[in-house]
Amino acid sequence: MTAVFVHGNPMTAAVWEGLLAELGREDVVCLSPPGFGAPLPGGFDVTPEGYRDWLVGELERLDGPVDLVGHDWGGAHVVRVAMDRPDLLRSWVSDTLGVFHPDYVWHDLAVTWQTPGAGERQLAGLADRPAWTARLTGRGMPLAVAERIVDGYDPAMAHAILALYRAAAQPAMARAGRDLERAAARPGLAVVATGDPVGGTIAQRRESAARAGAQLGVLEGLGHWWPARYPVRAAQLLGRFWASLDGLTTTVGAPAVRSRSVRAVPGGSSTARWRPPVRSARTPWPGRAAG
Repeated sequence: MTAVFVHGNPMTAAVWEGLLAELGREDVVCLSPPGFGAPLPGGFDVTPEGYRDWLVGELERLDGPVDLVGHDWGGAHVVRVAMDRPDLLRSWVSDTLGVFHPDYVWHDLAVTWQTPGAGERQLAGLADRPAWTARLTGRGMPLAVAERIVDGYDPAMAHAILALYRAAAQPAMARAGRDLERAAARPGLAVVATGDPVGGTIAQRRESAARAGAQLGVLEGLGHWWPARYPVRAAQLLGRFWASLDGLTTTVGAPAVRSRSVRAVPGGSSTARWRPPVRSARTPWPGRAAG
């Protein structure tokens, strides 16, 4: 059974390295969403629906069903697939269910990115790699991981961040969450890191997990970067969840619950079997946005 990992923003697949080393599995694939550690093709639909369609396309290329794991925006993409294409999955894991709650309010930095002018000015700072490394470590990311992630920052990521957050401004995520019960078609695990302030209140995350029929995996006191900072605990949590599925049977090719807009997205592959990563080349940045 292949385990597929999808990261979020502003990240690259380096966020998974410690966790994957602890898991010790060989049947692992890391998927980097376009613009986030992978090329952003011209004309790519940089919206929550566009990334859902991209992930559907990537999973259709794999021998399935798979165990799908997502963190941050990757977790939101995972939930969308669980709702719309459960036939591709044996199970799913997400720490982002709270954003689908009807009362979810975007965090302050997201609101900045959703604001024309303010978002551009804030993201011009991505060019200052030492400052962004300090920002990530200040929120609990290990320094070695933060340095690897920051090496992947480029103008395409800045564009993807702005477009994605603006497309996801409320009520967009609340509307998507109306179908959350459909995610119960496959076993799910809702990771609740209680020290993470950006994914909604604890109550919102618990209520969304209940609607999605997901087990709760509570990581008491852990923050947003739980996969990178606490890889042993993260690996144990995933291992227990997957072990609980051993007696279950998932039928390959089971009927899909399709949204009409779900489609496979062609283009360059952003799929990689896990291996020690190579530092990326640094891309010149444009000047600071005016206004």
